[in-house]
Amino acid sequence: MRTFILGEPPFAGSGEGVRIAVIDSGVNATNPHVGAVAGGVGIADDGSFHDDLVDRVGHGTAVVAAIQEKAPAAAIHVVRVFETSLTTRSENLVRAIDWAAGNGMHLANLSLGTANPDRAPILGDAVDRAREAGLLVVSALEHRGARWWPGSAPGAVGVIADESCGRDELRVESGPDADQATDANTDPAHVFKILPASRQLIVRASPLPRPIPGVPPERNVRGISFAVANASGFLARGLASAGDAGAPGASPERLWRSLRD
Repeated sequence: MRTFILGEPPFAGSGEGVRIAVIDSGVNATNPHVGAVAGGVGIADDGSFHDDLVDRVGHGTAVVAAIQEKAPAAAIHVVRVFETSLTTRSENLVRAIDWAAGNGMHLANLSLGTANPDRAPILGDAVDRAREAGLLVVSALEHRGARWWPGSAPGAVGVIADESCGRDELRVESGPDADQATDANTDPAHVFKILPASRQLIVRASPLPRPIPGVPPERNVRGISFAVANASGFLARGLASAGDAGAPGASPERLWRSLRD
């Protein structure tokens, strides 16, 4: 396992030129911890698209703030899939990932997911399509002892919340071989298509959000959602530093390989 520090190579950038899709409950643009949002889309429960990005839960706003603290120059695109609670259909998570891949995003932050292994195939396929389009899906690998998808898909960046990580640290380890990464996904046709011999990229990040003035860290909210957001902020800095994000048709493969190997 390797430990990287925010502000040091390869995470010395500010996220400039990197486009991040935050797949969550939307955003409250008037929140003082939230900077500019570049755009986005809403996905209703029936799968239809709309332009209402307002966060009525609060989760997405906190996630956006955590990412922007790490990568203030990145362009945030909100993909609202949660309306009044943190529940949606797996098919809508697939639509959200596909939207991000089709609209030129470099990273898709999905702080939540599903522990239902029956949904692994469709979410894994969405991750594969994303990688082919030059998009990294950053999502929870496990939560409370259960494997989660799409974070457990071989082509995703799987995130583990690690209380021992400082907020300025990212710990990187390599996962199992791609064809063994997901117990529920043994179909050889579903093995990661671009890098068949690769291992999954697994990172550990702090579960703490950005600090709130006057609130001790131990009393602030915490959890896997913020670990994923902190990891996305790190990766946005890495993409900007690598010079990949600004190039037409760029992919995150160089950063993936540099961290995995």
